[in-house]
Amino acid sequence: MSYDRQAEELFSFMEGVKRLLVITGAGCSTGSGISDYRDAKGSWKIAPPIEHQDFLRSEKARKRYWFRSQLGFPSFRNAKPNQAHVVLAGLEEKGLVKAVVTQNVDRLHQKAGQQKVIDLHGRLDQVRCLDCGQISLRAEIQDWLELNNDLTQIQSFELRPDGDASIDDPDLSSFQEPNCVKCGGTLQPDVVFFGGSVPQVISQETQDLVDSSDGVLVIGTSLMAFSSFRLVRRAHQRGVPIASLNLGVTRADDLLNQKIVGDCVQVLEVLGRKLL
Repeated sequence: MSYDRQAEELFSFMEGVKRLLVITGAGCSTGSGISDYRDAKGSWKIAPPIEHQDFLRSEKARKRYWFRSQLGFPSFRNAKPNQAHVVLAGLEEKGLVKAVVTQNVDRLHQKAGQQKVIDLHGRLDQVRCLDCGQISLRAEIQDWLELNNDLTQIQSFELRPDGDASIDDPDLSSFQEPNCVKCGGTLQPDVVFFGGSVPQVISQETQDLVDSSDGVLVIGTSLMAFSSFRLVRRAHQRGVPIASLNLGVTRADDLLNQKIVGDCVQVLEVLGRKLL
């Protein structure tokens, strides 16, 4: 099916919706050079991200994370919004999208001008101390990492969805892990790691958005993360129509009113030409 036809199907879903909630995933950011974790069947195509408990319990796991993050963060920070982000921001400006809930931690929706965005899994541009709670800028931590760890000899790697580099077995023997400048405590990027819990205030806010919406559009995600799947399930239970624009299967296929299998960047670009 052509992108024009897919855009028409998407438009037909949106026509009768006054309060559209959009839920986005990694597929929205692949066009910005950030890879995704899963293939069209919803299976892992690269190694899963670090787990929450591993980060808390293992110094080695934390060092490995920060090593990979030091390499990947510059490219992640410099990523630019693509047409998926730009069109969604434009649809919001025209009153066609009420809010975006994103699983992505890249802040590309905000960079594109989207006003109402809930970062379901947090934001990578901030770092939180697990001991005193102080929030720091990730860019400041990057300066410290580069000052204390020379990784310039590593030039080739793939950028993973959470901003770290795909390096299988790094030498951590001399690597220095950053600590909180205020209390010396353990630092963690201000994101929800795999196996972690979405903060209650964010969970409630997203549920309220579902309850006040009369349509849900899922873009660029297989919904394998329960935190997003349960929002779609909640919409279904409330009788809210649901559509999906994704390259493959989703966890909610049997709940969808409309499913469009396609590249979300290409389809949204065509939709933008029609509506913006």
